[in-house]
Amino acid sequence: MSICAIHPENPQNRLVQQAAQLIKNGGVIAYPSDTTYALCAEIFNKKAVDRLYMVKRADKSRLFSCICYDFSKLSEYAHISTTAYRIMKHHLPGPYTFILKGKTILPKLTLTKRKTIGVRMPKAPIAQALYEAVGSPLLSCGIRLTENEVLNDPHEINKRIGHEIDMVIDGGEVSYAPSSIISLEEDTPVIIRHGSGDLSYFGE
Repeated sequence: MSICAIHPENPQNRLVQQAAQLIKNGGVIAYPSDTTYALCAEIFNKKAVDRLYMVKRADKSRLFSCICYDFSKLSEYAHISTTAYRIMKHHLPGPYTFILKGKTILPKLTLTKRKTIGVRMPKAPIAQALYEAVGSPLLSCGIRLTENEVLNDPHEINKRIGHEIDMVIDGGEVSYAPSSIISLEEDTPVIIRHGSGDLSYFGE
């Protein structure tokens, strides 16, 4: 395991490629998103996803988010209505998690009992660069080891769980602020959690 400093606004391609290779090889890494530091793994790698749950200390009933910056690719993994597409295009990238009905191509473990999945496109250059370098959606979750303990400093993350993961990306300070969660399962959006981001579009 190593801690790797990557510029938060202009990520160095060589370092991004190193992190991406670890993910492609089934690794789990910590990286800065736009709302917190988070863990991620390649969504179609079962062993990597199992490791992610183990590091997170989470029950497999707990669902994580799918990171995907390509709407054409996203439509392969989730059902996106015209209304949902318009809303997502308006708000993403940004600090929002949109709940969509998943398609059968996704691993069962990543879907709720209602066959839905949360989708994120963080407004964070490192996250986007990682996604593009891996070339596949990432499964991601914030680093909350207990209900009241959020790890949001790369050096503290390295100290506490560095031995359990493959890399900690130090992308500088990120203010912890959970994303807003909006369900787009139906044509009328439903706010599940009030968090970061402007919600005026939804009448809030």
